[in-house]
Amino acid sequence: MPSLLLTAIGPDRPGLVEELSATVARHGGNWLEARMAHLDGEFAGIVRVEIDTGAADALKTALSELDGLSVGVREGNPAGASPPAKTADLELLGSDRTGIVSEITGALAAHGVNVENLDTERLSAPMSGEYLFKASARLGLPAGLEIAALQASLEQIAADLMVDLTLTEATG
Repeated sequence: MPSLLLTAIGPDRPGLVEELSATVARHGGNWLEARMAHLDGEFAGIVRVEIDTGAADALKTALSELDGLSVGVREGNPAGASPPAKTADLELLGSDRTGIVSEITGALAAHGVNVENLDTERLSAPMSGEYLFKASARLGLPAGLEIAALQASLEQIAADLMVDLTLTEATG
């Protein structure tokens, strides 16, 4: 059965996810996986659903009619994604400044690392009230990349950025 990837964004409100999921269910879609977040008063989500080919167009139309929610639809990858050779978890905490994400992800890309999941937030430091930047990521490592080589590159950047960074091979 083919899958569709739905991206949804709009002003956050109670019942929004229920409306989205009920629309999928009414059209015979099977909700497979999702990532959703509340950011700055907005709802943002990505959902993968499985649906009969004959029902896909009706679902697309119904999703476009949801009140206050902008939904994009793309065909899913029929072959599915191949899993990375290894995964690692990255944790970063330090003083907030412009360019942290760009510098870290630049080093990751230079090593052929795929960012599988990334959560970031800006926090107020407990004592000083200055801003801290916190990031957690699951990384897909390419075959042949030694985690120690990636660690060395990231530690050099972490020292320049004055942030604490840990990289550990994921176990599951």
